[in-house]
Amino acid sequence: MSKEVECGGWAAKDASGVLAPFKFPRRALRPTDVKFKITHCGICHTDLHLIHNEWGSSKYPMVPGHEVVGLVTELGPGAKKFKVGDHVGVGCMVFSCLKCDHCKHGDEQYCDKLVWTYNSEEDGKITMGGYSGFLVADEKFVVRVPDNLPLDAAAPLLCAGITVYSPMKHFGMTQAGKNFGVVGLGGLGHMAVKFGKAFGMKVTVISTSPSKEKEAREVLGAHNFIVSKDSAQMKKAAKTMDYILDTVSAPHPLDALLELLKIDGKLVMVGLPDKPLELPAGVIIFGRRSLAGSFIGSIRETQDMLDFCGKNNVTSMIELVPMDYVNKAMERLRKSDVKYRFVLDVEKTLKP
Repeated sequence: MSKEVECGGWAAKDASGVLAPFKFPRRALRPTDVKFKITHCGICHTDLHLIHNEWGSSKYPMVPGHEVVGLVTELGPGAKKFKVGDHVGVGCMVFSCLKCDHCKHGDEQYCDKLVWTYNSEEDGKITMGGYSGFLVADEKFVVRVPDNLPLDAAAPLLCAGITVYSPMKHFGMTQAGKNFGVVGLGGLGHMAVKFGKAFGMKVTVISTSPSKEKEAREVLGAHNFIVSKDSAQMKKAAKTMDYILDTVSAPHPLDALLELLKIDGKLVMVGLPDKPLELPAGVIIFGRRSLAGSFIGSIRETQDMLDFCGKNNVTSMIELVPMDYVNKAMERLRKSDVKYRFVLDVEKTLKP
């Protein structure tokens, strides 16, 4: 019978959020487990919130990271989905009950017994994420990364990518020629622009920052750009959009965004403001508009997204940094000083 194996990583020990080298045990390989060497791990804004216990749910010591990619090194005797050497990834979750209606319908991200990749509990132990040397997970929750995608730029697809891809597919925001608005141009927003372009839609970036227009148009290829604080621009764009995906987590008014939608238009929220939002009912009723939300995505959707990215060469725009830069990266992330996702070069810079 195999035994637990020591793994090296970086962990936060308390709500100061300071990350430092840390050793911890990974579980022994179960029959359908996959063990893979981590090559890269994205830094998500959730990581920043959790290392500082800003949501009041943090468990320490904490090894963050749920945008994890690497190479398969070992398989449990019953694992059939992958072979050694395959490019694989793990996103926000590593297990669920597999029995509830959500799990049976392929929406395991909504399972009440979901096990998160980190800051969760499984078999009485805290789960540890991808700021580490290797990971062990059941093959059901491991996805294949297409060989043509660079692993570093593919890592953020496991959270930032699927968080926007899932609602775009679910709510039909994939029709070529339709007008698609993206609110916010950060880690999630820039991926929504890329997917919108890949689906053949006319993409408009909606931002409070005029300084982002050049990048939105010239680098990401957005067709239009609206400064949401400019009432004249917003009025001109009224009733022109079929869909809007709102990626902003800061509190912001929704009525002006809803006014941009045509009749039967849809606004879907994936950002999570920390204060309740005001919603005038009239702007929905008198336009037969819909307001919805979406939470990450299922394993099936994540694999579908990765396959789509492989076929269409869609990856995240990243800044690759060494492990010992992680605390500085967190400071910069707090200031939104990144275009558009930090990715840790685990394989080359994590010291044993």
